[in-house]
Amino acid sequence: MENGHSGSLPERVLKWIAGLGSQPVHVREIRRLPGSTSSALYQVRLEEGANSQDAVIRLYDNEQWLKQEPDLAAHESEALIRSGLGRVSSPKLLGVDNDGRACGLPAVLMTMLPGDVILKPRDMHSWLKGLAEALAEVHAVPAGDFPWTHFSYTDIDALEPPAWTSRRDSWGEAVGFVKNSRPQYEPRFIHRDYHPANVLWLGDAVSGIVDWPNACRGPAGADVGHCRLNLAQLYGVEAAEAFLQAYIDHAGASFTYHPYWDLLSLFDGLCDGPPQVYGGWAAFGMTGLTDRIVTERIERYQASLMKRLGGQQE
Repeated sequence: MENGHSGSLPERVLKWIAGLGSQPVHVREIRRLPGSTSSALYQVRLEEGANSQDAVIRLYDNEQWLKQEPDLAAHESEALIRSGLGRVSSPKLLGVDNDGRACGLPAVLMTMLPGDVILKPRDMHSWLKGLAEALAEVHAVPAGDFPWTHFSYTDIDALEPPAWTSRRDSWGEAVGFVKNSRPQYEPRFIHRDYHPANVLWLGDAVSGIVDWPNACRGPAGADVGHCRLNLAQLYGVEAAEAFLQAYIDHAGASFTYHPYWDLLSLFDGLCDGPPQVYGGWAAFGMTGLTDRIVTERIERYQASLMKRLGGQQE
């Protein structure tokens, strides 16, 4: 076994991987993957005779997340199976250690998809279109009886305007709307953490979507809103608006936009405190952002949502 320079896996994990197939598997390469901030991801090469394939193992090592959701490995494994019904590629499940009895931590082994994360696209319009169309295909997967359902990450009853804003009246209006105006929706199968760092590309085409442990039945607008929040922070309001229009164009009559989900996604994204640069972005080349830039962009994005809300209520 040859360990990569950027990290190695415990022997018990390697033993578990080797014993999953019908024949013994040799693990030949290990590399810690960049970008993950809430679990440990490793690329491994599995060799069985003359055949080999690259795979990814996720170890759930975040104690706080596991305490909140102890079934994370089971959740992700079922999400991978469900997402496999869609037209956009997702990793295929190879093995799961639900309770960590074998690996020491809950673990999911899955195939590795080809492609790269692109955060500095050559053609922003085409890139946003591809991002939107891939998400619409996720929402076309039958939700069926998928057992996990959408919930807000923030306590809606306790919502208040953030302490860091100088526009408390506008944010207060947003708080009131989120508390009192939850719309009905048709449950869809949603990714729940859809953003550019979870989408892979080969050339100018989406090659797959990764990172499925939050998937659930819920409103399509929650995925759209979460991605729009990320786009607004990365590139500004114009990118978030272009993505929304591209999604509406592709989803057609299956989607009805409602600003509620954008606003709820905004508050969910701020539930851990003041705006900060997401740590995963730098791993993919977005190194020029600062907390101040992100905060200013969030303020402009919130203002754009309130303008949309005002237009809808007229």
